[in-house]
Amino acid sequence: MTQTQTERSANWLAGAGLRPTRQRLTLATLLVGDGKDRHVTAEGLFDAASDAGEKVSLATVYNTLRAFCDAGLMREITVDGSKSYFDTNMTDHPHFYWEDNATLTDAPAQELQISRLPDAPYGAEIASVDVVIRLRRK
Repeated sequence: MTQTQTERSANWLAGAGLRPTRQRLTLATLLVGDGKDRHVTAEGLFDAASDAGEKVSLATVYNTLRAFCDAGLMREITVDGSKSYFDTNMTDHPHFYWEDNATLTDAPAQELQISRLPDAPYGAEIASVDVVIRLRRK
């Protein structure tokens, strides 16, 4: 990890008021160190940390991803009600879910048109709308 990657990651954490513990900084650097957005699963991030020679437990990865989401640094996208992906791109945008390799990628937001949503039930408000477009290769 370069100095620039570590600084970018530390600034990302500081911007959300999160203390830069060793584990948080390690995972943040894997997520945003190069300045690119990521869609990761906890297991995939755990594997990336292990491949980089970092000692971190899967439970720590889950807890850290939850802390990043709670701090507004990431959002959780659930596919099939059970598979969670964590997205570093916090802008409103749809996703493509590739069924053949179980990956999530950004879909072009400018091409999505939602003309009307149903009214929320009495006593509720719409918090967000997640659009996941499932794809299968021909």
